[in-house]
Amino acid sequence: MMYKSRRVYSIEMISYYTGYIVLAIAGLMIIPLITSLAFKEWNPMLDFMISCAISLIVGLTLILIGIKTKESKSSFQWKHGFSIAALSWIILTMISAIPYTLSGNSKSFLDSCFDVMSGFTTTGLVLLQDLDHVSNGLNMWRHMLTFIGGQGMVVLALTLLVKKTSGAYKMYVGEGKDIELLPNVKGTTRQIWKISMIYLVVGTVILWIVGMLIGLQPVSAFFHALYIFESSWSTGGFAPNTQNIMYYHSVAYEIAAMVIFIIGSFNFGLHYAIWKGKRKEIVKNIEIQSFVITSFVACMLALIGLAKLKVYPDAIAGLRRVIFNVLSAHTTTGFGSVYARQFALEWGDFGVLIIITVMLIGGSACSTAGGFKGLRVGIVFKGLLMEVKKLLSSERSMKVYKYHHIKDYVLEDSLIKSSAIIILCYIVTFFVGTLLGTYYGFSFLDSAFESASVTGNVGLSIGVTTPSMPTVMKIYYIIAMYLGRLEFLSVFALIGYIGGGIKKVCVNVLKH
Repeated sequence: MMYKSRRVYSIEMISYYTGYIVLAIAGLMIIPLITSLAFKEWNPMLDFMISCAISLIVGLTLILIGIKTKESKSSFQWKHGFSIAALSWIILTMISAIPYTLSGNSKSFLDSCFDVMSGFTTTGLVLLQDLDHVSNGLNMWRHMLTFIGGQGMVVLALTLLVKKTSGAYKMYVGEGKDIELLPNVKGTTRQIWKISMIYLVVGTVILWIVGMLIGLQPVSAFFHALYIFESSWSTGGFAPNTQNIMYYHSVAYEIAAMVIFIIGSFNFGLHYAIWKGKRKEIVKNIEIQSFVITSFVACMLALIGLAKLKVYPDAIAGLRRVIFNVLSAHTTTGFGSVYARQFALEWGDFGVLIIITVMLIGGSACSTAGGFKGLRVGIVFKGLLMEVKKLLSSERSMKVYKYHHIKDYVLEDSLIKSSAIIILCYIVTFFVGTLLGTYYGFSFLDSAFESASVTGNVGLSIGVTTPSMPTVMKIYYIIAMYLGRLEFLSVFALIGYIGGGIKKVCVNVLKH
């Protein structure tokens, strides 16, 4: 009975806070609803009214289930925070997919969930039909999802709705973030949103001006600027047109987007430190060092490889077609300045391998980017150097090895091990996705490219991701995006929690 009461209590707690997170996102449906109203899109407006009502019902029901929860500091454990983060993502994906399905632009509810998960995880792969003629309301919703997902739904909920709780930090970490900008979690989440909103205003204005200069009408230029900024900053890759970034036919627009998505891939802690006057962090930070080295090497290798194939004849073409795509892949943005099949037909095996590698590495930890992160790459690399130095040094040497990430940290074996384990999880997920693609008849290189894209939450496609691809692959890609964005631990905690409950139930049944 003691176990049962504790388990019921845990379920109520998870339900209570998950409900609050659902309500936070449900409230945001008002924005696309108003957008539809402004453009006199009556059917989309009705779609969002229905979706908002369903979301409110689900959120309030979850809160009512756990309304009697009496939390104490010892009662809210890490497994609860991680489970809340993981469960809220699943529920929000299904709820947020309702407007997609009602719009008629998705072939199935599964396809709608695929696009929503792609948005929330800032991946950017699309199954939506007739993208060039999607309503303004739905387009607003699509790009809001990727912008919210970049910062995090739990981060938003902690900022706006959730009462003061000792479990706030555990939920925050459960969404793949661990940086503390301020002494308390609420202050940290608000600072994250403050940083993003300031950049939103500045970036949208810049893209709006560039858009008008290249011939877009003011209103159209504004919405394009807003959408492209949201995707760039969140390293998401969604665009309001099928041609993606190529639609604008503008070097200036591409450079502006590239600057934004590079900045967006940096750690929120780094942004905050620079704002506070610690400009030396740009040079000293291990993530920046890792990103600069891997980006430079990848860009040079790609340029050399494609020069050998004589694909792009001049420096401008190299910037727009090679460097742009390599950095888009490395920051896990997923904007493509070439068509999907051009990677397979023009870039050759060497060029595609470069893209696959940088997609898996990804951007910075506690940023909007995906991948196994430059921080972990830097830690494992420094750990390797540390072990070599230890072997070569005197056995009496007790030197302490450190690395710098906002501040100095001791390079401990446990940290190196945990970083290596997460990297291994990404590689296993990538391998399974590649294996699945080859099983369904796609070439090894195509399968590996697409698997790296979903695992790293990138969004570049080589042509595998289409509405007609096998259902099993769609489901696996959704799972891979989900695992990659939450960095595995939260999902494992939820699976373990559910599995433990099922095991106990089975044992009790067998006893009776």
